Amino acid sequence: MSGHVISEEHILELENIDTRYGRIPCLMNISLHVRQGEVLAILGANGAGKTTLLKTILGMIKPDKGIIRFENNDITSLGSHKRVEAGMAIVAAGVGSFPKMTVETNLRMGAYYAKNQKEVQQRLELIYESFPILKERLWQKAGTLSGGERTMLSIARAVLAKPKIILMDEPSLGLAPIMVEETFEVIKHLKEEGMTIFLAEQNADKALEVSDYGYVIQKGQIVMEGNVEELRQSEYVENPVM
Repeated sequence: MSGHVISEEHILELENIDTRYGRIPCLMNISLHVRQGEVLAILGANGAGKTTLLKTILGMIKPDKGIIRFENNDITSLGSHKRVEAGMAIVAAGVGSFPKMTVETNLRMGAYYAKNQKEVQQRLELIYESFPILKERLWQKAGTLSGGERTMLSIARAVLAKPKIILMDEPSLGLAPIMVEETFEVIKHLKEEGMTIFLAEQNADKALEVSDYGYVIQKGQIVMEGNVEELRQSEYVENPVM
């Protein structure tokens, strides 16, 4: 990749999205966009709607209203597996790993759609360099890894799939401070490599260290958007509503 260059081209767009669980509204009139090569932060407290938003983008929840576009194609009615095939990957606690399989098998499953096995092997070697702890755990079952190691495995699997965008759901959640630091160092490295990342995170300070732009979500609604400095100085980040 050519490094951290942000295009003006929108890789992902949401337009006036509403979703609900039963009769309860969850997301209301959500509009946002992610540019190619950008790290976009979605900031909000627990229960603000971040995970629902990610599930809607992935097709796990169908919106009642609105349009989702990926690379200028309307994917609003597309199934989740088709969105993954089109180039989306998810990093989330308990998602995408198979606890009874080894770390190596989990990693190789991340390259399920890859056609070129030689390229997969090259990418695996790069992942072992970036995640040496995983190389040490290759024959260990994924279910026996620590929380931090599982997060690393989830990120590594996503990267191995060579996606066009990685959706991250609270990568710092439940991790020890040292693992939070390591996780965000990895995100910083992916950013430098030119990866497009959609980062949903409660930890605003850490998220803004690696992001280019962001939105604040409260009770299922976007209440602010702006660049990193604007968000740092906003009342929503300085005095978040929990």
